[in-house]
Amino acid sequence: MNITQRAQMYATGAHAGAGQKRKYTGADYIVHPARVAATVAALEDSTPEMVAAAWLHDVVEDTKVTFDQILLEFGSEVCELVKWLTNVSTLEDGTRATRKALDVTHSSMAPAEAQTIKLSDILDNTRDIAEYDPSFALQYVKEKRAHAEALVYGNAALRERVFAQLDAFEAAIGNTKQKTRT
Repeated sequence: MNITQRAQMYATGAHAGAGQKRKYTGADYIVHPARVAATVAALEDSTPEMVAAAWLHDVVEDTKVTFDQILLEFGSEVCELVKWLTNVSTLEDGTRATRKALDVTHSSMAPAEAQTIKLSDILDNTRDIAEYDPSFALQYVKEKRAHAEALVYGNAALRERVFAQLDAFEAAIGNTKQKTRT
């Protein structure tokens, strides 16, 4: 079994073991890492380690898996990518704006490979939030735009896709708000 297949199995087990589901759809959480990994795998400059980290990008934040376990199972390169993809903020850090700023700063210092995976994560999460929670989507899209703007070393074509999606969602949300006012 190669590293990406092992990461897929590991992430699937970790998220299922935590009973984690997607917030708006109730689908098994693993659908999100699967989409992120598929987007990364489709890029010309992706590596097996990047795809493995894409599968694993939420396991430390959302399950009982530790960085030490990731290191033992997948090695230092994948572990380092997962560290860059894991939010550093905690609820104790203050307001949502403060926490998001800490996470953006952390991501902005990440290597290009981690920034590319983060762009894929933003692309996937933004799609879901805009579809299932339009009342929160405008704030969320603004936060994700600020995050994407900081990811200057990520894959350029993917970064363009993220900004195009954010632009489309902002336009759609703006049109929806205008219609509800009249």
